[in-house]
Amino acid sequence: MRRLFIPGRLADTVTLSGSDAHHLGYTLRARVGERCVVVDAAREVASMEITGFTADTVTLRLVEKLAADTESPIRLTLAVCLLKSDKMDFVVQKAVELGATRIQPLASENCVARYDGKKAEARRERWQRIADEAAKQCGRTALLTVAPVLPFGEWLTAREDEDGAAFFCYEAERENTLGAWLTETSGDAFTALIGPEGGFTPAEAEMAKRTDVAPVTLGPRILRAETAAVAAMAIVQHVKGDLGSE
Repeated sequence: MRRLFIPGRLADTVTLSGSDAHHLGYTLRARVGERCVVVDAAREVASMEITGFTADTVTLRLVEKLAADTESPIRLTLAVCLLKSDKMDFVVQKAVELGATRIQPLASENCVARYDGKKAEARRERWQRIADEAAKQCGRTALLTVAPVLPFGEWLTAREDEDGAAFFCYEAERENTLGAWLTETSGDAFTALIGPEGGFTPAEAEMAKRTDVAPVTLGPRILRAETAAVAAMAIVQHVKGDLGSE
């Protein structure tokens, strides 16, 4: 069934408007009597039946509430330096599937992709749409937030404690594996910092270390940036979250 997110709370009757209503009524050509899954702002989930349409709204009736919270027990932020468009789209989609709660795009020295303010915001909006659609497709009960693009150094100095313990995947690191670092690190919030196609500069790596972002290795092979992002998130969810752990 189609999954929809609403900003308010579930009620016996819910009226959709905007893009979701248009998608149901005009793209999917849904009919009265068909059902969909609705998730509210408190992550409550329900099966709801379509009861009516207008030109720009869809009305739903609550059928039954569902016990279907799919969120990870940890908060995982992916801070990723800007990648080429298709690679960034891929990483955003996989971050949603792997239970990340936030993506922080960063502009670093070796980024191939470079955007002015207007284009950066347009890209952020695109990534948010990709994230929202991925959340519907993979059965999330909360939407991931894509934050505005920030310069690498600005993000490091402004990073808040609520982002939790942070690490960055660094090809020059040889001994401190991500698995070992996670085992030794407590808490329920983690930030994974991933470099661009050209990697971090030595100065950026030193800056990260000075702001308590730990360098880790993902193994002896050099991974593409998009591969490193997916691997890092999967390892974090396996060790600390709900991906294949006991």
